[in-house]
Amino acid sequence: MAPLLLFLLAFGVRILTASVMPDPAYPDSFYYVNVARELAAGHGLSVDYIWNFVEVGGKLPAVGTLPIPSNAHWMPLAVFIQVPFIWLFGPNAIASGLPFWLCAAAVAPVTYWIALDAGLERWQAVAAGILAAVPGAVAPYLAQPDNFAPFMLLGALALWACARGMRGDRRAFALGGLLVGLAFLSRNDGVLLGVPFALAFLVELVQRPAVRRIGWAAALGCGGLFLLVATPWLLRQLSTFGSISPSAANGRILWITDYRQLYSVSTDTTLSTFLAQGLGPLLTSRLGGLGSALTIFGTMPLLLFLVPFTLTGAWLRRRDPAFLPWLIYGITLFAFSALLFAVHVPYGTFLHSAVALVPHAYLVALVGIAAAVDWVARRRPSWNPPRARRVFTAMVVGVVALGSVGGGIITLRAWKREMDQRAPIVAALAEVPAGDRVMSADAGAYRYLSGHPGIVTPDDPLPIIEDALRLYRIRWLVLEQAHLVPALAPVLSGELRPTWLSAPIATADALGVPLPGADPAATPGPDAIPVPVVALYAVCLEPDDTRCAS
Repeated sequence: MAPLLLFLLAFGVRILTASVMPDPAYPDSFYYVNVARELAAGHGLSVDYIWNFVEVGGKLPAVGTLPIPSNAHWMPLAVFIQVPFIWLFGPNAIASGLPFWLCAAAVAPVTYWIALDAGLERWQAVAAGILAAVPGAVAPYLAQPDNFAPFMLLGALALWACARGMRGDRRAFALGGLLVGLAFLSRNDGVLLGVPFALAFLVELVQRPAVRRIGWAAALGCGGLFLLVATPWLLRQLSTFGSISPSAANGRILWITDYRQLYSVSTDTTLSTFLAQGLGPLLTSRLGGLGSALTIFGTMPLLLFLVPFTLTGAWLRRRDPAFLPWLIYGITLFAFSALLFAVHVPYGTFLHSAVALVPHAYLVALVGIAAAVDWVARRRPSWNPPRARRVFTAMVVGVVALGSVGGGIITLRAWKREMDQRAPIVAALAEVPAGDRVMSADAGAYRYLSGHPGIVTPDDPLPIIEDALRLYRIRWLVLEQAHLVPALAPVLSGELRPTWLSAPIATADALGVPLPGADPAATPGPDAIPVPVVALYAVCLEPDDTRCAS
């Protein structure tokens, strides 16, 4: 009964979150939904917009073609799991969200079972399941059609399978290869979940006296199941793009020194330019990435106050096979993030992968809480340790639940505010031909909201932005204060108006209220129209296009 109730609790939280924000909220989730709808409609793995030019090699291509093959950067699992639901319920927000709500809900009973398997008491297992249902500031992301929920579930299951394998369950160890393969289809760095499996088997091979808990059959089964899942996708990438990691082929993902470079099409990003920054900045950025990763994990799922309990519990269980795979994966992920993807860490890359650590982190936090209570009880004879453990654990669950509500409200309000600000622009785009292409900071959002194909605004000088507009025959430009490249800041403020650009066609303020459609610089003085938070412009690249006439 407890696992079912935990599942229903977690599912209810996801439904409540989705009732406030049913649609995608940021580029990743927009992308997965847009591609899933194309796939469900029989158009294959393709997309008719460019969210980032790493999808087409990191540079402006010779020919500006849309649509393009999808998933040159992001993995496909979050797309695949939507398709059956879209076939059943149609291309709507519920169909896209439901598989993710189910995955997130399943994490709660899985956490409960992992707790029991690790030797925790039943009431602690229930508490851990509740924490997994309302995981602090991570909670709102689990309702999004993104890979947070699938990766959290698959990561927890994979680490559990490895732990069971280390204790002699060879079928679980072999099944772990399947789980790691699915996690890899969710995220490229899901392959890091295989590190605990590899190390466990390697230790078994070299330790003396020999103890055969895993064995060759289970190890080969693990590797074989991983390849069975991963190989078809890798072959697709090779066939479509000529590389198993297309977006990393030109080095832009690995060798950027500033996150803005990821959105540039002119910046030279190679190993030589990466090393040219010098040892000092290189070490600073690596330490900064590690610090950001620790901060994100300490604040979002652990809400800071759980950090000392988690560290205490992790230390106490550091030799426990039930938690060794979790510790190994955690160390690997933090090291990988700091050394290779330090620049990406603050922008969501780390959190997407760190959710796999959350269920076990809550378990060791409960171990740490029990240890803290016992430490105090030894010094306060009046305490009843069993009762105190339950009381303090219940208090912790309550605080995390409140933190989840508070964090969720802040995040959901931010998402809704951005959606409301875009509404007047989307309404204006509804009046233009469906095939007109739009350049914006979030091409996926405007594809989802208005149906228009388009490209992302390159973070480059104005002449290169103009080249991109011409290459892809863009008809409309959307500028947003919150996501504005420096070259276009003077355009939004009204200080600059290129000859190929109209005055603002539609605008909105911070509350999403439409402003008069006029150039903000045209009326100087106290009655000047304020700089819009978001604005729509016509792009006139043909001599006979009169939309930009003064």
